[in-house]
Amino acid sequence: MNKFCAFLRGVNVKGTNMKMADVCKVFSDAGVQNVSSVLASGNILFQSDKDSAELKKILEKAMSEHFSYEAFLFIKNEKEIKEILKNDPFPPIKNFHNYIFLGSEKVEETLLEEFEKSSKAEGEKGKIVNHIFYWQVPKGQTLDSSFGKVLGKKSLKDKMTSRNVNTFERITNKFS
Repeated sequence: MNKFCAFLRGVNVKGTNMKMADVCKVFSDAGVQNVSSVLASGNILFQSDKDSAELKKILEKAMSEHFSYEAFLFIKNEKEIKEILKNDPFPPIKNFHNYIFLGSEKVEETLLEEFEKSSKAEGEKGKIVNHIFYWQVPKGQTLDSSFGKVLGKKSLKDKMTSRNVNTFERITNKFS
């Protein structure tokens, strides 16, 4: 049985604030085991014998039907999550946030292109490592930065989601 984390995109859709307990129940009802959430921002840990692609279809359908919205999930197994965290090219810096973007195939190229076009705060960096886009930005600048505004683009809503590195650390700690 493999351990996974599903990263939900759009936890607050149409003014509906999904309760993680309800999300966990939907996952359990869809046939995965040992379901729990990490933080209240749409990170669901679970176990299954199925592969990520099959789980994505099953769980997106279950979430869409239950919550009456178009669900987008990005599913990674324990090994992938630990590797993504290990590959963060930006060491922690006081007063900076590090973000990791998960997405569909080649979205990291779109993100890098958008990042390179954007105006940057002092010390702001973006880089792709093994098809994952990493972003380091001064605290307080996340949503105000030129690149930060890209995160809300409708054209990207079903293609990516982001999490702070601290969230990835909490997820890996829960796997242990």
